Amino acid sequence: MRGPHNIWRFVRTGATFERTGAMAVILDAIDAPPIIRIPLRSLVWPFRWLGLKGDPALSPVVRALNALGPAYIKFGQMISTRPDIAGADLARELRVLQDKLPPFPTEEAIKSIEAELDRPASELFSEFGDAVAAASIAQVHRARLAENGKEVAVKVLRPNIEKAFRKDIDAFYFAAGLFEFLSPASRRLKPTDVITHFDKGVMGELDLRLECAAASEFAASTAKDPGIQIPDPEWDLSGKRLMVLGWAEGVPIGDNDALDAAGHDRTKIAARVLQLFLSHALRDGYFHADMHQGNMKIAANGDIIAYDFGIMGRIDEYTRRVYAEILYGFIQRDYKRVAAVHFEAGYVPADRDVDEFASAIRAVGEPIFGMDATGISMGRLLHHLFEVTERFGMETRTELILLQRTMVVVEGVARSLDPHINIWNVARPVVEDYIKTNLGPRAFLKDFAQSARVLSRLSPLLPELAEQVLMKQTQPEEKRAKSRGLGSAGMFALGAGVALAGVWAGTLF
Repeated sequence: MRGPHNIWRFVRTGATFERTGAMAVILDAIDAPPIIRIPLRSLVWPFRWLGLKGDPALSPVVRALNALGPAYIKFGQMISTRPDIAGADLARELRVLQDKLPPFPTEEAIKSIEAELDRPASELFSEFGDAVAAASIAQVHRARLAENGKEVAVKVLRPNIEKAFRKDIDAFYFAAGLFEFLSPASRRLKPTDVITHFDKGVMGELDLRLECAAASEFAASTAKDPGIQIPDPEWDLSGKRLMVLGWAEGVPIGDNDALDAAGHDRTKIAARVLQLFLSHALRDGYFHADMHQGNMKIAANGDIIAYDFGIMGRIDEYTRRVYAEILYGFIQRDYKRVAAVHFEAGYVPADRDVDEFASAIRAVGEPIFGMDATGISMGRLLHHLFEVTERFGMETRTELILLQRTMVVVEGVARSLDPHINIWNVARPVVEDYIKTNLGPRAFLKDFAQSARVLSRLSPLLPELAEQVLMKQTQPEEKRAKSRGLGSAGMFALGAGVALAGVWAGTLF
C-alpha cells in the first residue's frame, strides 16, 4: 500500500542509519558541510532507538542497507561503482552488496529447487555446494549435473523476496507522490514514472524464466563480438524461481590484485567494458543493464564473462540515433549540434533559445576535456547538469533512465580498473562507427528500403481503404466534418505511397 503509513518507513530509515553508525560514515565520505550535517543528525538522533540493529558483523553502511531491505541494497550496489562520488574507501566497502551478502541456508535452496521442478535434487545434481555468491535478490550455488557431469551455476531466489521488494517499492511510490505534491517544480523530473520504471525492472528480475530468455537473446546478439563470453542457460532445469547456467570460470573483475597476478591488462579491460556496452546499446539497442563488478569475470584468455541478466535494457532505433548524435557532439565539442539534437528530439521545449542552451551545454562539456578521470568531480558535473535541465525545462526521459544509470555504473567499473581512463577517447571509435553506419548515405538507403518493405505489406489493404474514402464522400457535409479519418487527399497520398513502395520493393528485393 502506498499510503501515509510509509512515513514510518522513512523515519525508520533515518533511524537505522543513525543507530548503525552509517549516517556518520556517509556524511564523512561525501564531506558534507556543517549546514547539512548538523540539522540532519539532530533530526534523526532522537529516533535512533527505532532503527533496525542489523548484523553487527557487517560494516556500518552495509549493515544499515542490508537491514533495510533489497531496494536499499540495490542503491548501495550502484554507489559501489562510483568511488568519485562515495569515496574510494566507502565504494570498496559497498562492493560486498554485489555478491557477498549473508546467504540463506542451502537446505532452503534445495527445497525451493525441488518445489520448482517437482523432482528430488539428488536426481538433478551429482554435486551441489553451498552458496558461492549472495546478492539482494538471489544467491548462486556451484553444482554438477547428474546427467552429463557438466559444471553449472544454480541461481535461486531468496525466500519471500517478492513481498520484501513490494514493501520497499510501495514506499518509494509514496515518497515520489509526496515529492511531486510538495514541490510542483519537481514534476518535470517525473519521479513517479522513474519509480514505475524501477518497479517494472525489479519485477522482471523476480521471474528467472525471463532472465533465461535474456541470457539466450544476449548471447545471440553478441555471438560475433570478440572479447566477451555469455554462459548458456539450461532451459529444462530453469523456472520462475530457479535458473541454471553454464559455470563461468574466471577472475572477478572487481579484484584488481587478482587480475594483476593473473597477468591481465586492466587498462585494456577497462576500455573493452566501456566499448562493449556502447556497442550493444547503439548497435543492437539491447544491453546488459547491471554491469557492476559482481556480474563480470575475466577468463584466462582475457575475455569478459558477463552473467546475471535480470536487468536488460532496450532502446529503439530513433532514440539510439539521438543518443549517438549527442555523444558524438560532445566528443567533437560541437555544442551547437548537441543543443540542436535536444530540440529536434523534443527533449527541450521549442520555446527555449537553442543558442543559449548550447552555451549552457558548453559550460558542462568543456571542463572535462583534457582531464583524466581522477581530475573530474562527477558530483559537481551532475549538479551542474541538474541546474541546466531545470533552467531549460527539460523533462526526465523515462526511456533513457536505464541507459543513463548503466552508463554511470559502467563508467564506475572502468574507472576502478583504470583510474586514468579517458572516457571520451575510449568511446570515440564506437560512436564514430555507429554514426558512419546509421547516419550516412548508406543509412538513408537502408531506412528507405525498410520503409518500402513495410508499405508493400499494406498494399492488399489499398482497395478497402479507397472504398472507405469514397463512402465517406457520399455522407452529408456535417458528418464528413466530424470524421476523424484521412481526407481524400491524404488517402490518395497514402495510396500512391503504398503503390510506389510496392514498385520499390519489387526492384530492391
